[in-house]
Amino acid sequence: MTDMEALRERLGGEKPKKAFVRSFGCQLNVSDGEKIKGLLKSAGYSFAESESDADLIILNTCAVRENAEDRVFGIVGSMKHLKDSNPGLIIGISGCMTAQKHIAEKIRKSYPQVDFVLGTSALNSLPGLLLDCMNGSKFAADTNEYTGFAEGTEQVRESSFKASVPIMFGCNNFCTYCIVPYVRGRERSRRSEDIINEVRQLAAGGYKEIMLLGQNVNSYGNDSADEISFPELLRRINAIEGDFIIRFMSSHPKDATRELLDVILGCEKVAKHLHLPVQSGSDRILAEMNRRYTVKKYLETVDYLRSRDKDFSLTTDIIVGFPNESDEDFEATVSLMKRVKYDNIYSFIYSKRTGTKAAEIDDRISDDVKSSRMRRLLEIQREIAAEHYQRFVGRRMRVLVEEPCKKRSGWLTGKSSEFIIAEFEGEPSLIGSFVEIEVIKAMNWAVEGKIIS
Repeated sequence: MTDMEALRERLGGEKPKKAFVRSFGCQLNVSDGEKIKGLLKSAGYSFAESESDADLIILNTCAVRENAEDRVFGIVGSMKHLKDSNPGLIIGISGCMTAQKHIAEKIRKSYPQVDFVLGTSALNSLPGLLLDCMNGSKFAADTNEYTGFAEGTEQVRESSFKASVPIMFGCNNFCTYCIVPYVRGRERSRRSEDIINEVRQLAAGGYKEIMLLGQNVNSYGNDSADEISFPELLRRINAIEGDFIIRFMSSHPKDATRELLDVILGCEKVAKHLHLPVQSGSDRILAEMNRRYTVKKYLETVDYLRSRDKDFSLTTDIIVGFPNESDEDFEATVSLMKRVKYDNIYSFIYSKRTGTKAAEIDDRISDDVKSSRMRRLLEIQREIAAEHYQRFVGRRMRVLVEEPCKKRSGWLTGKSSEFIIAEFEGEPSLIGSFVEIEVIKAMNWAVEGKIIS
C-alpha cells in the first residue's frame, strides 16, 4: 500500500478533515501550493477558509528576501495558540525556507508547534509525512533534493481561466545576491511532451492565459540533449488549438537570443511583452552580481525588439543598494530606465541572504541612502510610465478581464497582451473572457478605456 493509499484509508475512517494552504512569494511557489492542494484533495481533505477552521495548516514559503522569512516566522509564532486550543492540529512548513539547513533547524528547535517540514522538490513525500504526524512523530521532515517531477499530480488551481505551468525548476546562474540555486537546486527541465499535453488540456478546458514558469525559462532544455529549446517549445505551444495567450517568466538577459525574440514577435499567441530583469544599470555592479552581461549587451536586446515593434512592452527587476553601490552606479541605473522606458519595474532594496557570495561583502552604504534611492527610483518610474502609456491612447487593445476594479464600482480590470493593466466599465459576467477596448486615458499604473466588443 502506498503512503497516499494509507493516508486516504486513514482519513476515510475519521471525521472529514479540512486543510488550509497559504503560499508566499513567486508564481512557482503558488504553483507548488496548487499541487499541494491537489495531493490533499486526492487524500480526502476538503479546504478551510481560514487557519482557525483547519485540521491541517501548510505554509508554503519564500526565501528570496529576509522580510519574507520574518513574516512567516511571525505567522508561525502566532499559531501557537491554535495548537494549544486544538492539540490535534497539524502544522507544516514547505517551500524555499525549508531548503536552508539553518532555517529548518531553527524551526525544529524554536517552534514546537510545527509538526513537519517539506522541501521544494519533495512534494510526493507529503502523504508519508502526514502519516508520521498522525502516528505520533514529534517532528517529521523531508528536505532532500529530488530530480524527478510530480507529473500527473492533481492541481487545485486558484483561477478558472489563468493557469501557471512550470516548465523547469532550479537555476545554474549563481547570481551573487540570490539564494535560489541553493534552495531550488540546479536546472531541471520537464519533458516537452508533458508540458505540451498539460497546455493542450488547459486550452481545451477554456483557460485563456497560460503562464510558463521557471527561474530562467530561456535555459529550458539545456540540461538534456534530447529536449527542444525554449523558442521551439513556444512555437509548439503556439500551434495548440484554442483562443489563449502565452506568457512566461523569468528571462535572463544573457540567454535572450535573437531566435527567442523573433519567436515572441512572430507567434500570434505569445504576449508582446518581455520581463527582462536588468537588476542594475552599472557594469561594475552587474559584474559584482555575476550577471554575465553588460549594459551594452542588454540594450542590444531592447533595441532589436523596439526596431521590430516600437511599442513593444518591457518590464524589469531592479535591486537598489547592492553592497557598496556608489552614486555613480545608481545614476547609471536611472539613465538606463530613462533610455529603455519600462512599462513597469519591480524594485527591491538589496536583502542579505546567508550563504550567498554577496552576503560576505562589507557593505558601507547606509539604509537611509538606500531608502532615498528607492524613493527616487519609484518617482522616476511613475513619470516614465505616465508618459509612456500615452502611446496607447486612441488605440484599440485586447484585454483579458480578470476581476472587478477594487476602487470603482461597476468597473473591471484586466491585462492586455503587453501586460498593461486596463480599467473599464463592464458587467462581472465578462470576467475570464477577452474584450476589446478603446483606450481613452493613460495613468502611471494603468490605462482607462471603454469596451468596443
